[in-house]
This record gives sequence, structure tokens and C-alpha cells, in this order.
Amino acid sequence: MENFNIIATTLSGLEEVLAQELRDLDMEYVKVGNRAVTCSGNLRQLYEANLWCRTAIRILKPIRQFKAHDEKNLYEQVQKTDWTEMMDLDMTFAIDAVVSHSTFEHSLYVAQLTKDAIVDQFRAKTGERPSVDRIRPDVRINLHMHDNLVTLSLDSSGDSLHRRGYRLQTNVAPLNEVLAAGIIALSGWDKKAPFVDPMCGSGTFLIEAALMAQNIAPGLFRRDPFGFEKWKDYNEQVFEMVWNTAEAKEKRTPQAKIIGYDLDADYIDAALNNIENAGLENVIQVEQANFFETHAPEGQGVVVMNPPYNERIQSDDINLLYKNIGDTLKNNYQGYDAFVFTGNLEAAKNVGLRTSRRVPLYNGSIECRLLKYELYRGSKRGGGTE
Repeated sequence: MENFNIIATTLSGLEEVLAQELRDLDMEYVKVGNRAVTCSGNLRQLYEANLWCRTAIRILKPIRQFKAHDEKNLYEQVQKTDWTEMMDLDMTFAIDAVVSHSTFEHSLYVAQLTKDAIVDQFRAKTGERPSVDRIRPDVRINLHMHDNLVTLSLDSSGDSLHRRGYRLQTNVAPLNEVLAAGIIALSGWDKKAPFVDPMCGSGTFLIEAALMAQNIAPGLFRRDPFGFEKWKDYNEQVFEMVWNTAEAKEKRTPQAKIIGYDLDADYIDAALNNIENAGLENVIQVEQANFFETHAPEGQGVVVMNPPYNERIQSDDINLLYKNIGDTLKNNYQGYDAFVFTGNLEAAKNVGLRTSRRVPLYNGSIECRLLKYELYRGSKRGGGTE
């Protein structure tokens, strides 16, 4: 199988995590960019990346790169690709355009122009044109334009990879699965020590942690076909082999103690449903409990939480909430590494513990920090044990 270039997109701050995932799949020339990682691999590895990458949003296969300074230029360049090699007349397609720092203002306009160029090419060759389907196209074409440099790619993922398929129920503001997986990877959790999420909501951290510990490929839960399954060069045998290999790699016996708490009974129900849907009920324990009354399992482990940081909570309450988080971590979670993911940096000052790391991340458009606190046993200064 011959190698070709691959671009994997991700969220800001998770590029290094994704780069490591691609190296683990034996990709070559792995290079970190802005919200993307480029590498080189073959068809099998392209399929594997879709199945295994926990922090990728899309896996793209670039087909052409060119400079486009005006409309005419863009239109002509798009037509230089023979689109009949990518798709047939009876296939639907859609264009996702991302434009930054370019003479073109609007990504929608660029997408429209690209669509026209493709449709006109088909019409000139066959007298007919393929249809556009924005929701469920057979072929997704990705156009990325930065400083007027255009990269046209085929989107091998189809639906975004963060939509794993195990989530039946979510709470009001569920954490994106890719972000959750990235935060766990950034925590350095070894997949063996206890993992606790004491404000677990609908259970995304818990499920992503369990998928890692049990070595389960996140793509196995997917309900919709991957984009590459509609490609002209789709190799069903290779994909079947990749899928079967992934299924065989799953560890059946629980590898780590994974525990979740939430105060809200509805969230606990939602978490239990999602956990059951992922087939992880024998791996994850959840119970309704107030975090401030919980204690960590013996020994050392990792506690990860995404406390509320929305503006709906009055400031006195939110400052007190974060102060109580700090006190509980200090008193009840000694020996653990704690990670607090928050978008309320003012309130986070009330935790009252020293951060040993601050990682900038985004939750949607909200700028956040992943704050690490090392909770030593006893006092660090007073000769206590670490």
C-alpha cells in the first residue's frame, strides 16, 4: 500500500496529544500545526486513525494545494482536479470551508464557489450534475484557506469523530468527547491507578477513561458509516481487518477503578444509561453523592473534574464553590493528582491550592484552563511523605 499525506484536525491545545496518537499508529513525518497534525500513512492507517484516534475531529486526505487570489482563480484551480475520480453523478456531496487571513471574507461564499466549479465540471462532461446534501452527503470535501493558500481534502471521517455514538443522554452542557479524552491524556493518568470524577454529569470523562483503560477503539460505537466507506477506492477487506483487529484488542477484565459521583439524580441516571450503552457497566462505578462528602480510594490516583463555571451562578456562590473544591481536595484526596477544568478563571483563584500546571484549552468558544494540583500527603514542608 502506498503512503499519502494525511491531516488530522483537533481542538486547540490537544495537538501534541493527537500527534502521539498518530505516532502510536506508526504514521510517518508527524508534524504538529495549529488545531491540526499532518502525517503520512497508507489506506489501512487512514482507517485505523478514524477508529482509534481519541482526540481527532476529522481525518482528511489532501488532494490538492494551490494559491487563490481571486474568485476566478479559485474557480479555475478547483476545476483542475478531475472530480469524476472522487465521485459519481448519483452521489451527493458537501463542502466544509474554513477561511482565515485571506482576501475572501466568507467561508460560505468560498464553499459556494467551490461547489459551482465542481458542478460545472460534471455538467460540461456529462450534461448532468451531482446534488448537494449538507446533512448526510456521500462525499465531504474540506477546503482550508489560510493566507490565500488553499488545501482541498477529502474528509474520510464523514460525521465528526467526537460523536462517538455511546451518548444517549447528555446534560445541559455536556463535554465534547474529544476534549474529555484530551484532558485525560494531558493528566498523564496511567490507566491503572484509580480515576475519579466527583462531578460526573452524564459521564463523559468516566466513559472516555474506561475506553482508554480497556483499550477500546472509540470508533467502534459509531452508528453512521465513515466517510471513506463511500469513496471509490474503498477497500472493504482492509477495513474489516482493521475493525476485527480493534475488537480483538479490547481488554475484558476491568483494568482500573473508575468512579463517578454527582449530586443530581437525573445526571446519575443519564450517566448510567450512557455507560450501559457503551457496555462499560462492569468497569465504571457511579453513585449519587455530594463531592464535599466523598473520600478518594486509598493510595495514589487521579481526580478530574469540570465544575460549573457558567454565569448563571451568582458570584458569591461560585467563589464559595471553588473554595470548597479546594478544601475537599486538600483534606479528602491526599496523594492524588487533581485536575480542575474550568472557564471561570476568577472563581478558580478561590481553590486556594498551588497549581503545578496550567494548560490553556477551549470548551466551545469559552477560553478555559486545565489546572493541575498535586495533593501531597501531610505537609510538604513539615517532612510529610509525598
